[in-house]
Amino acid sequence: MTDGGAQDEGADDEAAKGTPQHKAADSEAADSAPSDEAAQDNAAHDETTQDEAADGAAPDAGTAAPDARTAAPAAETAAPDADPTAQATSDGDGATAAQLSEAEAELLAQQVERERIERRKAEKRGPIDSGAKLRGKAADLLAAVRAVESGQKPVAAVFGEPERAPRRPAPEPVRRPQPAPAAPPAAPAPETVGAVGRVLADGGAPDTLAPQITAALGEGADEQLRSDPWLLLRVGGVRPEQADGFARALLGAECRPDDERRGRALTGWLLEQAALAGHTALEMSALIAALTQRGVPDAEEAVQSTVAEGDALVFQDVLDPTAPAPEPAEDGEQAEERPVRVLIGLERYALAEESLADGLARLINSVPKQDGSAEDWEQAAVAAQGSTAELVRAVAGHGLVLHSGGEASRAEPAALLGIAADLGLRAWAATHTPGGRDRFAALRAGEGQESTGQGQEGAGPDASRATTVAGLLSGVEGPGRDADGALDLDLLVVLDAPQLDVETAALLVESLPDGARLVLAGDPAVLWSAGPGRVFADLLAARVCPRVSSRLPDSGPLGELVSGIGIGELGQIEAPGKEVVIVPVRDAGEAVHRTVQLVADSVPRAIGVPPEQTVVITPGHGGAAGTRVLNAALKERLNPGPGRFGGFDPGDRIAYSPAPGRTVPGTVVKADADGLHLSCSGLPVVVAKERVEQCVRHGWALTAHQAVGDRWPAVVAVLPGDAVPSLSRPWIYTAFGRADRHLSVVHGVEQALPRAVAEVVAKPRTTRLPLLLATQVPATG
Repeated sequence: MTDGGAQDEGADDEAAKGTPQHKAADSEAADSAPSDEAAQDNAAHDETTQDEAADGAAPDAGTAAPDARTAAPAAETAAPDADPTAQATSDGDGATAAQLSEAEAELLAQQVERERIERRKAEKRGPIDSGAKLRGKAADLLAAVRAVESGQKPVAAVFGEPERAPRRPAPEPVRRPQPAPAAPPAAPAPETVGAVGRVLADGGAPDTLAPQITAALGEGADEQLRSDPWLLLRVGGVRPEQADGFARALLGAECRPDDERRGRALTGWLLEQAALAGHTALEMSALIAALTQRGVPDAEEAVQSTVAEGDALVFQDVLDPTAPAPEPAEDGEQAEERPVRVLIGLERYALAEESLADGLARLINSVPKQDGSAEDWEQAAVAAQGSTAELVRAVAGHGLVLHSGGEASRAEPAALLGIAADLGLRAWAATHTPGGRDRFAALRAGEGQESTGQGQEGAGPDASRATTVAGLLSGVEGPGRDADGALDLDLLVVLDAPQLDVETAALLVESLPDGARLVLAGDPAVLWSAGPGRVFADLLAARVCPRVSSRLPDSGPLGELVSGIGIGELGQIEAPGKEVVIVPVRDAGEAVHRTVQLVADSVPRAIGVPPEQTVVITPGHGGAAGTRVLNAALKERLNPGPGRFGGFDPGDRIAYSPAPGRTVPGTVVKADADGLHLSCSGLPVVVAKERVEQCVRHGWALTAHQAVGDRWPAVVAVLPGDAVPSLSRPWIYTAFGRADRHLSVVHGVEQALPRAVAEVVAKPRTTRLPLLLATQVPATG
């Protein structure tokens, strides 16, 4: 990378010297305590604490934990780079009382999906034929499931090696009806919240957790919590140490490390932490190791109890489903067993992954709707040429196609959308963020890719046939649904496909009508989804459908830099227009000072990009140069004010999280009795005042996961010394790749940056999608 002059005079001199020569001093540890904020701030991706369950290396905890009075969590709770689901209402201008906001409609869509999952559960009830020949550990756990179904207590046995049996075919997925407008779920009754608050007070925990606990436990929440204090772990952000302290205060001498309730709660908590880290299930050995290190004396019994209570599911998966079945054994001899792995997963993610596999298999094995003759498709492909032609040919004959490439490759799905519409298909594209949607719409308009299908006149998302994934599923944007509840379209192109988690992907696939075509397009080098799963990567590796790799390179010095990072190389580049600038710093304090200087003065003066078009990206929320500290410093410089409404003032840049894993940039307009009024991508949003702390942050500085899916004219990437453990090739690729015109790197990690690019790849995630697909769809090679 080259250095340039986007700083003030002093910074210009430093940058011109070349690569950083200063040694970074020791800086403050980034949220080292296992606090509620560390859990809420999505360490699943931008910090390192959320992988303990998956790695089987959770720190020792036991029951000798700090008292809940001193370690009680605050209201900020747990979603990767996002905050808990919020309900946003529209500004009210021109809206009726029956009209739903995007967040409310999304919640309703999720509620319908939960009902569908319940139907799937009902279909699966009954004898489990595939477990008839199981022995040992898998048989023990399956016996627990059967005992729940029959009302009997499971029989304990010695754990041994399991055996795989054929997976029974899954039923055809049931169509989800289109969500009808309805009021959002009612808030918990004040008397119930008050009763829970009294239980919390008795245990030394803050009563501010009462609404969340009441929502999680439902009716009789106070009695449930008093009888099982470890249910406190159902609230996001609560740590086992804090739940142990709470239990000691309520139970006294009855509180023991081997308490069955504690073992069940910790098992569920570890599976939730694994989901935050991206896993849809955990291997039995990893889960038992993590429970043991958490002070559970009989970890295997704790897992079995969790399965028996229906809080988790057990799976035993053949390691190589394509291998031939073993030869039948001769009389008196035991048949050869196929190697399997035993997995434990939370029901919601396990069923979503199965539903996704079933829906993908339906697309792959079905014949796409014949709109336009084969000759018409071929003529369009010949006119397109290059990798665009490959994409058109693949879509012509297949229900599922994968398309990979960088930012420039978006021109190919844009061309495909126009071609499909000209052939008579109802074609739509969906992006991860509103900003991505608007960029794609501008790309289509700029290239003249306006199709001749219905609804193409006019401007905006409908004219470009572009929407967001959340808006498409909720019905706020897009084509709507047909009489059967399926999306009213023939072709759906999902951009930013690496950001699809298993639940969102399952909703999308099951919403497609029979005969529809699905194109999943995205950059496989960016950070994976904030939610569990790695859908796009799993599909690329599974080789079950056509894959088209774009040959359109990202241009300019920034494109050259990011492309090199994608293959593990951080080389020197020529940047005559100061496209890339290095700003060496010695410690976190200097990093914050230089960042504010760049955003407020240097970049506007030297590059011509105003502060409102520059974003700061840093590895985490906590620490001496995390988003909290940086946002406070940037607010003081760019929009000082008293923060009269929850720390916010009109004109503040914010990051609004309407649902876990989703971040929408915006600005504060005003605050009144209705709540905090925001403008997000030009749309009015009102956040109720009791939800502001949970789902709105200042947004001058973001994490890479909050920024993925969007781009800005200028980016300032902040790499303080304490960020080294969080650096990886996907993180650096994503952060640097958010810049359109200019990138400044506030560099305090010395050689850790090139080392991370060369050596630190994405952490593996445990998922079942490849196996589930392999049993239904043959690999194409």
